[in-house]
Amino acid sequence: MEYNAFHAHSIPHRKVDRTMGYIVETREIPVKEAYDVVVAGAGVAGLAAALAARRAGKRVLVLEKSTMLGGLATLGQINYFVPMCNGRGRQITKGMVDEFIALATRYGYDVTPESWKHGEPGPTADGSLPRRYDVRYSACMFALALTEMVQEEDIHLSFDTLASEPVMKGQHCEGLIVENKSGRQFYPAGMVVDCTGDADILFRAGVPTVQGYNYFTYSAYGIDLAHCKEAAESGRIERAIFDMPGGTANLFGKNQPEGKPLYTGTSGEDVNQYLFDNQLTLLNRLKKDDRRTRQVISLPGMCQYRTTRRIDGDYTLKVSDVYRHFADSITAVNDFEHRNFLYEIPYRTLVRKGYDNLITAGRSASGEGYAWDIVRVIPPAILTGQAAGCAAAQALSDGVGIDGIDVRKLQNTLARQNVLLHFDDSWIPKEGEPEVKEGPSNHI
Repeated sequence: MEYNAFHAHSIPHRKVDRTMGYIVETREIPVKEAYDVVVAGAGVAGLAAALAARRAGKRVLVLEKSTMLGGLATLGQINYFVPMCNGRGRQITKGMVDEFIALATRYGYDVTPESWKHGEPGPTADGSLPRRYDVRYSACMFALALTEMVQEEDIHLSFDTLASEPVMKGQHCEGLIVENKSGRQFYPAGMVVDCTGDADILFRAGVPTVQGYNYFTYSAYGIDLAHCKEAAESGRIERAIFDMPGGTANLFGKNQPEGKPLYTGTSGEDVNQYLFDNQLTLLNRLKKDDRRTRQVISLPGMCQYRTTRRIDGDYTLKVSDVYRHFADSITAVNDFEHRNFLYEIPYRTLVRKGYDNLITAGRSASGEGYAWDIVRVIPPAILTGQAAGCAAAQALSDGVGIDGIDVRKLQNTLARQNVLLHFDDSWIPKEGEPEVKEGPSNHI
């Protein structure tokens, strides 16, 4: 298929076939400049991928459908780096995670545990469990810092731009068709990284995917007089803000309304239903409050889905893979809920054999059940994004498909970037040692 620039005033030809239920359209789409790497989605996974590829010397374009960077970490008001350590005072997730934490806390409030502000605290002297390493931050200030980072790193970014369709030649993606205020356009790409969170690009490219489901959960931000007083007395502005839940189910189904179907997050109809259900539920609760003493300050700028659709990758991470080493691991991660659990994420969870220039990162990496939850949260999403960006750059430089790169070479690159590839077996709890479970949070 050939694409040529069209005259600004050309009118697409459309034929409506009501009997068959579709429109046949013929139009010329303008071809924009080509990029080495095109990233669809500017959440933390997409921005990590873009940053890694750009630092490897590649021309990078990021397409973001909203007007704010960060994805769920900002627009979704999930302003929480979940615990990034094991239960014994050792940091597991490193690499670009450290950079993004610095960005998240550069201009806004910083709720980092004191014991972690100067490195790993290690085990406590009395043998008690140490405070875990988690970080809360201002979502808006993080988003602004990300915009600054994109500009400083010379990453090309297009806001308010939907990556709508991959143009395929067999199983090779020639680039992406996008939609924005300038109309429909085509960006040729050497490599495409799908960080939509929903595997939208890979799904439309024909990559096998798995449908996920989401519970009735939704949370806005509010302030009230009591929290403002606490913030003023403590000198901590973050204490003025609190969660206002709409849907009150947590990520594991507790408080899911009886008979309420789960949400897929992968159709227009489902998105509409989710927003109507949750926003009106929130409104009906707020109607009962004293409007003089509280105020809603922000609603989520995107649906707070977590597990919508993922690829069926060359390997699917399972819960039973706990403490398993993988030869193609691109990062070690810890379980945010269980102190003792450690995992490695294989490169094969990001790719599908036969698709030579398509890769994913973040929420749409290949994991099943609770292992999907382990992979999708902010720190692992950043690290899979970092790996995807490095892999895309390496594949281009070596002239090979991204599904057939030298993984050992990729691992060496990531190791130089301070990524922990494998956990140490000495960190595995001894037999009989009690497993400590920490309750899940709607924040994550």
